[in-house]
Formats: sequence, structure tokens, C-alpha cells
Amino acid sequence: MSAAIRILGVDPGLNATGWGMIAQDGARLSLIAHGVIKAPAKAPMAQRLLFIHEALEALIADHQPHEAAVEDQFVSANPGTALKLGQARAAAMLAPARAGLPVAEYAPRLVKKSVVGTGGAEKAQVAAMVRMLLPGSKAEADDADALAVAICHAHHRKAQRMAS
Repeated sequence: MSAAIRILGVDPGLNATGWGMIAQDGARLSLIAHGVIKAPAKAPMAQRLLFIHEALEALIADHQPHEAAVEDQFVSANPGTALKLGQARAAAMLAPARAGLPVAEYAPRLVKKSVVGTGGAEKAQVAAMVRMLLPGSKAEADDADALAVAICHAHHRKAQRMAS
């Protein structure tokens, strides 16, 4: 039997960054932990980004994942929103990269399709499927999305490695 690998999934956001840690042992997935990082809303942008980055560094130190996956940016009609989300993604991607972890990126539609079966799934559908796939999870919204990113990576990681 192969050794389980731990996967950190991240759903980056400036106000709320969801994170989820799962273990994959062959085809079996199990929940390790999940939560939401809430940067101080009134803090300057640099401090908010640092908060996200440091919180993820602490999670990585605590849980020692082997790989990380981050949700790719959705297309936003508002360029300012897209830029801020891109900055939050950068802060979220740097923490696992600095820890020496491979970091995969997945489009939101692929994450939803991997977990729910359709790329147009609603947030509530994603959360419900995550709770079914990972017994014991009480994840909702941002942390459910992060667990969905981790599940997506578990399903696609061999193809990811072959493509790199």
C-alpha cells in the first residue's frame, strides 16, 4: 500500500481565503482539516496580503503537506477586483512555493466539474458534495471551495506531473 500524501487546497480571496487539507491514499481521500483565513478588512493592502501569506505558512508548518493546489482566477468584469484577487492568489501561492511544494492551479469550472460533475455548479452544490466525499467535514463556502480544489488536485495530480 502506498503512503498517503497530504494536499493543501486554497481558494484565495482578499476578504476570505479558504483552505483545506486532505490525505490521498490511492483512490481514498480523507479530511485532515479546513478553515478560512480572514485578513483584517481595514488594514492596508500590503498587510492583508502578508496576513494571508503568514497564515498559510503556519498551516503548512503545522500540517506538512506534500503538494498544494490553488484555484485559478475567474474572469471578472471589474479590472480592480481582478487585480486584487490576483494579488491574493500571489500571496497564497508564495507560501507553498517557499516551502518547496509543487503548486498546481485549477480553473474554477474544472474544480466544480471534478467534485460535482458539472462546471456550472453553485457554491451550495460544491459544499454538499465536499461534505459527502469527505465525511466529518462541516465546510461551507470558502473552505468547501478550498477542499474542492484539493479534491480536484487529487483527481488530476498524475496528469499535472506528466505535463510539467
